[in-house]
Amino acid sequence: MLARVASPMLLPLPLLEAAMVVTWSSGFIGARYSIDHAPAFLVVFWRCLVVAAVLTPWVWRELRRTPLPLLGKQASIGFLAMTGYLGGVIQGIALGVPAGLAALIADLLPIGTAVIAIGLGQQQLSARAWAGLGIGLVGVIIVTQEVLGIGNAPLWAYGLPLLGMLSLAVASVWQKTAPKAKRVSMLATLWIQCFVATLCFGVACSFDTGVAPVASTGFAASVIWTALLSTLGGYGLYWICLQRSSPTRVASVLYFSPAVTIIWAWISFGEPFSWSIILGLCVSAVGVSMVIRSEPERRGLGRS
Repeated sequence: MLARVASPMLLPLPLLEAAMVVTWSSGFIGARYSIDHAPAFLVVFWRCLVVAAVLTPWVWRELRRTPLPLLGKQASIGFLAMTGYLGGVIQGIALGVPAGLAALIADLLPIGTAVIAIGLGQQQLSARAWAGLGIGLVGVIIVTQEVLGIGNAPLWAYGLPLLGMLSLAVASVWQKTAPKAKRVSMLATLWIQCFVATLCFGVACSFDTGVAPVASTGFAASVIWTALLSTLGGYGLYWICLQRSSPTRVASVLYFSPAVTIIWAWISFGEPFSWSIILGLCVSAVGVSMVIRSEPERRGLGRS
């Protein structure tokens, strides 16, 4: 099993990044589908629980041999990357922040990652890279302009998606700076993240609806969809790509996610589609290509 998981490392990085964008976008489609069947936190709880349960036989031996300090570090990274990011975005929407605005704030991830990496002295960006990040963000704004709104959430609630974005940015830089000898495998990383997220979202659900699953086909489909595509696919490919490149490049590729999500929603749910989405996608493509050309494929933080 581990050999089959390692095989994606041999694939061209652009192919892995394209798969990451599609699977990452699947999380927004899964969330859109699941809201008709169960509270968002309940779906995330079961999504993480299912992934942790499925991965346990494959990672148990590795986890038993892993030193406790390393497990604790990976648990902290997982808390930031999964619990912090998902919790901030989802809870912000639950409190009334418009979904489009929350998504736009979350899509500041490339810039947030770059600022944190530079602030910690772990990466330097050229003027071309900064320009690419800015152009990519303009593309995202063009894509999401028709779904943006101010909403009527409490003022502090608008900070939750921002905190979620910064949480994932910090986790990305932290993970990349770890020497290769002090990392666990991708499967073990996912297990630890999902285990921590299961505990955290389980506590959150216990104060609301409880953790009992909803007895419906829609709920089961939501959990399976987000567990396989969004967690194993999206997060798994995110960490694989991060091993091959810098956090700024990997995050910048996610500028494509809003357009892919909207196109997917148009196909799946018949949601509105306009040519501005294609225009924004093209603008983002220019920006991302500038970021990619500004650094070699295997250049990154720390020792790989």
